[in-house]
Amino acid sequence: MSGFRLARNAFGKLTFAGADGIAHEGVVPVRAFPVAAPESGIAIVSADGHELAWINHLRDLPSSLRTLVEEELAAREFLPEIHRIRSVSTFASPSTWEVETDRGDATLLLKGEEDIRRIGESTLMIADAHGVQFLVRDLKRLDKASRRILDRFL
Repeated sequence: MSGFRLARNAFGKLTFAGADGIAHEGVVPVRAFPVAAPESGIAIVSADGHELAWINHLRDLPSSLRTLVEEELAAREFLPEIHRIRSVSTFASPSTWEVETDRGDATLLLKGEEDIRRIGESTLMIADAHGVQFLVRDLKRLDKASRRILDRFL
């Protein structure tokens, strides 16, 4: 992929220069499908929300650009992926969940069953009472006890 440049300025913000040479400060990468296709469909968006460039797939970028985009996405996005549900305080709502995620152990407060949303056949998004979104990427990869707990809420 060519036609634009990305770099960090002295303040650590991303700057973008397109084929026209016009520089844009404070640009951000935004995933079109952060759960279903996190490596595809990424827009570079100006500080005022206008799309400056479209990246079909991260692998299309030279490694230096890909690294900048991946670093910025990691800094902006917080979507812990649940690997195991250790326990729930009750099977009625609200309930406190103790979970293991890819970002470490966490405690979440589930206000109601409507805070668990299906995304696709085996993917779930769970919103806790504090607004943090947790991802269950594949129900089939969870251990049997975690699946049994989730079944009580679905």
